[in-house]
Amino acid sequence: MPDSMLLRRIAIAVAAVGFAVLIVLLGALNPPRPSGISTDRLGPERGEPVADYLVRARDSLSGPDTSDHWALVSFTAPLTPNQIPAHSGGLRIAAASHHVSIPRVHTPIVTVQLPAGNSVAVASADNAAWQLLAEHPADERTSRITAVSVARLRAGCACTVGLVVRGRLSELRNLAAQNGIRAVQALPADAVATSFAIVPLLPEYEDIALPGPDDGAIPDQ
Repeated sequence: MPDSMLLRRIAIAVAAVGFAVLIVLLGALNPPRPSGISTDRLGPERGEPVADYLVRARDSLSGPDTSDHWALVSFTAPLTPNQIPAHSGGLRIAAASHHVSIPRVHTPIVTVQLPAGNSVAVASADNAAWQLLAEHPADERTSRITAVSVARLRAGCACTVGLVVRGRLSELRNLAAQNGIRAVQALPADAVATSFAIVPLLPEYEDIALPGPDDGAIPDQ
C-alpha cells in the first residue's frame, strides 16, 4: 500500500476518534436539560386505600410556610355548578373536575382549566360537556355514555367532584375544616402550574380509590 494512502487512512481514523472525544466532552459540559415533565400528582393513586389518602392529604397541609400552594379539594358529595364558589374557601379556582356518576358504568372525569373568576367556574360544567363532544368514541357503548354525560352536565347536574385552588397552607387548613369538604391535598410550593396530574377522590370511593365494575345498563338520559 502506498505511503500516502496509509497516511490518509491514519489521518481519517485519528479525526474520527477526535470527533468522538469532542462529542463526549460537549455532553459532559452541556448536559441535557430536564424535559419539564413532572411526576407531581393531586389525588389518590389508583388502588390506594381511601383512609391512607385522607391521612396523606391532611399531612400535606402541615407546616408554617406562608407560600401559596396548588391544592385539590375533594367533596363528600358532588356539587352543582352554582355550589362551586361556596366550596372554594374564597380561594382562586384554577380547575374544576366533573364526573357524571352512573351505577356500574365507567364514566369519564373531565377537568377544565379555568381563568380567575367565579362565573367561569360555574360555567365549567358546560365547558366539560363541550370537551366530551370533541372526543371520538371508540364504540357504541362509549358513545352512549358520552351522550348521557353531556346531557346531564348541560342540565346542571350535581357532578362537580373536585377543584384545584391556590392558597396558603393556613387557608387550605381552614377550607379542609368546612362542611362538605372531604379532603384538601396540597403540593409543594415549588410545583409548576399545569405540570401536575389531577385525579379527584370521587365521592363514591369509600374504601379503595378504584372504579367498580363496568357492566351496568346505560340510561337514556
